[in-house]
Amino acid sequence: METNVQYNSFVAVGDSFTEGMSDTLPDGSYRGWADLLAARLAARAPGFRYANLAVRGKLIDQIADEQCGPAASMGADLVTLVGGLNDVLRPNCDVARVCARLGECADLLARGGGQLVLMRSPGRRGPVLERFRPRMEALFATIDELASRHDAVVVDLYGSRALADPRLWAEDRLHLNAEGHRRAAEAVWQALGLPAEADWDAPLPAAVPPRWAARRTADLRFAREHLVPWIGRRLTGRSSGDGRTGAQFSAESGRAFWIGPADDANPGPVTGWRRAGA
Repeated sequence: METNVQYNSFVAVGDSFTEGMSDTLPDGSYRGWADLLAARLAARAPGFRYANLAVRGKLIDQIADEQCGPAASMGADLVTLVGGLNDVLRPNCDVARVCARLGECADLLARGGGQLVLMRSPGRRGPVLERFRPRMEALFATIDELASRHDAVVVDLYGSRALADPRLWAEDRLHLNAEGHRRAAEAVWQALGLPAEADWDAPLPAAVPPRWAARRTADLRFAREHLVPWIGRRLTGRSSGDGRTGAQFSAESGRAFWIGPADDANPGPVTGWRRAGA
């Protein structure tokens, strides 16, 4: 159902999925669904403001302790919260505690008065998804409960057949690629009741299965470039997000800040936006 609602500000909270990995730009930075959504919202609202506080690798405790307070203080019209998946994909996980902390995040963000958006994260087809499916479904059941409590919008990417297609995932097999993020942005857009631009869940054309040699080459490259470093970080207690802050968060002041288009009539990509008031 379409609505005429207009959002003048948007803050995004979460981990690598919301940061934008692996929708890679030519300069090596990431864009992702949240940036894409912000650019589209800005075209409807002069003076639009945006802040992406998400950081790769963050667990739900870190999201709760580092991002939710600053996000809640911004009083945004629209707030997205995606977290907990990094926790449930770890070997040892207290799922009930993760769900409780996610609830604390949602409670705090909802008090800001803006529209809260929660998400069932997408899953790539394969044995990893099946192994952790019970944990993921417990997390998603909590999301449904929180949505009912706060009248939040839930975007179901987990149930998408298209986003389960490996062709919409990056080489690291953990993050969506550019087309996957474009579809995720469209899914959120439509969940907010805004006019559809495309069928975000349309299946991809049938593909010719790769030859055995090509599959083995891809598997070896994945193991060397992504799996081994990931295991190394787990064994040493490191995270890909260590020492990083959100794109619109100042480590010096401990506060988040807004960015916005330089030209309201032609917002353009978020990468060209400037700090609000600067």
